[in-house]
Amino acid sequence: QVQLVESGGGLVQPGGSLRLSCTASEINFGRATMAWYRQAPGNEREFVARIWRYGVTNYADSVKGRFTISRDNAKNTVYLQMNSLKPEDTAIYYCKADLVGTNQEYWGQGTQVTVSS
Repeated sequence: QVQLVESGGGLVQPGGSLRLSCTASEINFGRATMAWYRQAPGNEREFVARIWRYGVTNYADSVKGRFTISRDNAKNTVYLQMNSLKPEDTAIYYCKADLVGTNQEYWGQGTQVTVSS
């Protein structure tokens, strides 16, 4: 059974940093496009960042220049380094895996990020 487990969320002051991790199991990680999404209360889930198998990335405009997505295929893990955090970054952050060449997608359970003074 495929599992994606996020960690690293928490409470941080504006301007601070956090690093989220998402570790996948029972999945061919090297064939997966990995992404982070987030959902704030009352809002729809929105795209944050994506990394393809060979390291190409793209970002939502709202996080460009502040967030960095990376992956370690040997550890089946994708990361989201978040710097210069703002209160509007407060949300539940979800990890997503899309298997290349299939219509299979998987989601993690989410990790809460709260940016507040």
